Amino acid sequence: MIPPAFIDDLLARTDIVDVIEPHVVLKKSGQNYSGLCPFHQEKSPSFSVSQDKQFYYCFGCQASGSALKFLMEYERLSFPEAVERLAHRLGLEVPSTRNDEDDGRKQRRLQVLAQLEEAKNFYKQQLRHHPDRARAVDYLKGRGLTGEIAARYELGFAPPGWNHLPAEEDTRSILSDAGLVISKDDQSGTYDRFRDRIMFPIRDLRGRTIAFGGRVIGDAKPKYLNSPETMVFHKGRELYGLFEARRMTSRLSRVIVVEGYMDVVALAQFGVTFAVATLGTATTDDHLSRLFRQVSDLVFCFDGDRAGQSAAGKALMLVLPHLEDGRKATFMFLPEGDDPDSVIRREGKEGFLKRVESGLDVSAWLFQKLSSDLADAGHDLSSISGKAALAKEAVRWISTMPEGAFRQLMIDEVGQRTGVTQQRLDQMAESAQSTRLPKAELDQGSVGSAREVTGERTGTNDQSSGEDSVDTDLALLVMHPELAEDLPPSVIEALEDDGPDQVLKLVCKTIRAEGLKTPGQLIQRFSGSPIVTRLKGAFDYKPVLDVSYLKTELVSRLHHRAARAERRRSQVAMSALVHKSPSLMSDGERQALRDYYAQEKSNE
Repeated sequence: MIPPAFIDDLLARTDIVDVIEPHVVLKKSGQNYSGLCPFHQEKSPSFSVSQDKQFYYCFGCQASGSALKFLMEYERLSFPEAVERLAHRLGLEVPSTRNDEDDGRKQRRLQVLAQLEEAKNFYKQQLRHHPDRARAVDYLKGRGLTGEIAARYELGFAPPGWNHLPAEEDTRSILSDAGLVISKDDQSGTYDRFRDRIMFPIRDLRGRTIAFGGRVIGDAKPKYLNSPETMVFHKGRELYGLFEARRMTSRLSRVIVVEGYMDVVALAQFGVTFAVATLGTATTDDHLSRLFRQVSDLVFCFDGDRAGQSAAGKALMLVLPHLEDGRKATFMFLPEGDDPDSVIRREGKEGFLKRVESGLDVSAWLFQKLSSDLADAGHDLSSISGKAALAKEAVRWISTMPEGAFRQLMIDEVGQRTGVTQQRLDQMAESAQSTRLPKAELDQGSVGSAREVTGERTGTNDQSSGEDSVDTDLALLVMHPELAEDLPPSVIEALEDDGPDQVLKLVCKTIRAEGLKTPGQLIQRFSGSPIVTRLKGAFDYKPVLDVSYLKTELVSRLHHRAARAERRRSQVAMSALVHKSPSLMSDGERQALRDYYAQEKSNE
């Protein structure tokens, strides 16, 4: 683990312009620099780099972050790799808090990865030279695959038999940790997990082999077999073909999610090189997070049968919280009995891509699914009660989406389809998302619905005008973290732990506790947490007032918020006293109740 203090110091020493300029042509524009965004195609520059704030932001695609985030996104580096890259630029050595146990585990990981790489090369050799290779080659040719595509995906052959992998005892231990061999029941030895199968290496984003998928050649079961979970492979996070898609597609902007690795390879054979497959699981939240870091457009490909419809419904529920403005999801249903392989072989690349383009967007699939479900439950959707049921269900699903124009347009469509007014739909949306995450989960950046995690408003009756908005105050704190240092601690503590003040309180306390000085440090601190979406919104605000005035305004608003929080706490306490029998009240409680009523009367 890299100490957070080192990361803060590294960012403080780094000039973000020097990091970005080798990759983007930047021109001075006022106090900032601007250029064409490297993360999406555009003709007019909307990519802004602030040397003062050590932060970049694209007004087109909303890409943003510190120098570390830029290296991670642009050069596809992991966080530790990006830290190493920046540290090397400055001639610094990255410290570590690892202990001997951590070092031992790291060494074992390297051994496992090396053994997996050797196994991949072994299986490739068997496909070319093993006496039984003809069966494997004939199978691949029968599926329409050429030697070129087999080489591109580094396909191999696990020959029949029980012990083809190395037999040395120390090596077998590593093979076991890699999931390549299985221990015998009597513990007398091991045998190969993959036998008589076409082998598909599963690679991470760096191209390292981390697991295998095997397709049986004969009639044995199971037809498809994947590596088990290991120290380097977690099937709920990895995707087959993502590494290859990035390598084969010059500017990857769209990904098709299919069911199996054979579908991925078959599509690539016909020139559709941007397909990926999950590995024996349904699509997970981790899969979607990983994919949306690479592209903004996902296409889910399903069979047209009932099972496919059910899987598409689950995928819809999972993808909605990820659909920020600028992101897109499409649902593509194949004819019953078909799979991507059979469709593209019959219709070719052009025909398959036509099906992709004619897929259902999120809105169309959501209303089609809900209408079908409600009709199956006996609702008449042409009736008032049926439309009310549709509105309720649609709002419940849409409320899991992040705030933005996309979400608002979805809610608008509910009104157009059902006749429910915008005001009532807004009330329904607030009610649907009123549950919030516990603070401990919020601090850890746990993933729930965007509204739950970011502490969005659950009502508007007690909100002041626009100048009292949480987003305005968050914007000031992001652009000027130093303002938090001068806020009275008592005022920060008095803010509510739920509702709209939740994120504001957490950000203030984090800045003060960790001494964060720049927007880049603040965004980096919350990287990976849904809170960061709120913080990035700061760059849509352009206050022209001087910092001293901003500080005065911020303190004034926080005092107002703290006072409001105290009133609410007092109201809760008094509500409990009102329902308490006077004979059971202490003298202090009776006096507190009299004072409360007197204060309420004076406020009338």
